Amino acid sequence: MKTKNNIRLLYSLLITIGVGAIAGIATASNINAWYAQLTKPSFNPPNSIFGPVWTVLYILMGIALFLVWKQPASEKKSTALGIFFVQLFLNFCWSFIFFYFHQIGFALIDISLLWIFIIITIFQFSKFSRLASWLLVPYICWVSFATILNAAIFHLNS
Repeated sequence: MKTKNNIRLLYSLLITIGVGAIAGIATASNINAWYAQLTKPSFNPPNSIFGPVWTVLYILMGIALFLVWKQPASEKKSTALGIFFVQLFLNFCWSFIFFYFHQIGFALIDISLLWIFIIITIFQFSKFSRLASWLLVPYICWVSFATILNAAIFHLNS
């Protein structure tokens, strides 16, 4: 059982960090070019902050995923995991929509949906593990800030 849980933890981390790494490729190639040319609000953090923050958030997401995944099989667990993967997909898409396709308004719609699905994920995960739901609180806080930042960049560049 311990080996099975170790493998689940490893897969959970690989999934979330992998999604972040792939999305980071779309982001990195546009930071010094397109993104640098945008008008940004005064509260825009330095670019060097984003990578470390997202790395920590993806690790926390991976641990939260593991804590729910290791619970006994049930329809409610399947639903919770399904919602988690919807939000992870929206997270993944945002980097491409914003940084690769340069669609700031569409990215704002995506991140707004992401915010909603993170909230739903937190509530769903709380049914299985209080720790799992609390591990997602920094994520919803950061995405709340990122949503405001996305909206401000959209407003300043429209």
